[in-house]
Amino acid sequence: MKYFLAFLALALGVAGVVFGEADDSPGLQLLGVVLAVGAVASGIRAARRNR
Repeated sequence: MKYFLAFLALALGVAGVVFGEADDSPGLQLLGVVLAVGAVASGIRAARRNR
């Protein structure tokens, strides 16, 4: 379940970057990048804990 949430957050982060670029909104792009990086970090932490 944690992997699904991390993947969902990554997808939302990428969508935020794409839509922020189309709207020329630097705040939305920043939030998208922060969300995507956080999702990747969370996924890596969950994978390391399962070992």
